[in-house]
Amino acid sequence: MGKIGTILIALTSAAGLLGVASPAEAASAVQIYRVYYDSPGSDTGSNSSLNAEYVMLKNTGSSSRSLKGWTLRDKSHHVFTFPAVTLKGKKYVTIHTGRGTRTGTQLYWGSRAYIWNNTGDTAYLRTASGSPADSCSWGRTGSSKYC
Repeated sequence: MGKIGTILIALTSAAGLLGVASPAEAASAVQIYRVYYDSPGSDTGSNSSLNAEYVMLKNTGSSSRSLKGWTLRDKSHHVFTFPAVTLKGKKYVTIHTGRGTRTGTQLYWGSRAYIWNNTGDTAYLRTASGSPADSCSWGRTGSSKYC
C-alpha cells in the first residue's frame, strides 16, 4: 500500500473515531422543500394571512418517517415541535404559522404573529434527538424560496 492509501485509511479511521458522518449518513430523508415567508398582500396579522406563511417539508425517501419530537425553528428561536405525525415516503407536510385544525398533511404552529422574516431568515429542521436535519436561508427579495 502506498503512502496515499495509508493516509486515507488513517483519515477515515480518525473521522470514525470523531463521530464525523459521511455525506450519505448526514443527509436526512426529510428536507425543507419550500418556505413561503411573505404571505400575499398586506401583512394584516389575520389568521388567514398568518396561515399563508408556511414551510413545506418533503420526505425524499420511500419509507415513512415519524416526525414526533422534531423541531422547526427560525433565527429568533421561535420553535415548533412536531406532534405525533408520520410523513409517508415521497409525500409533503405543510406547517402553517397561524391556527387551524391539524390533518396528516397540514400542521399549524398556532402563532398569533408572523414567524418568518420577509427581509431574510433561516429555517432550521432538527430531529427529535436534536441533530440537524436540514436548513434553508433566504434574503430580502421574493416571497418564497424552494430549498
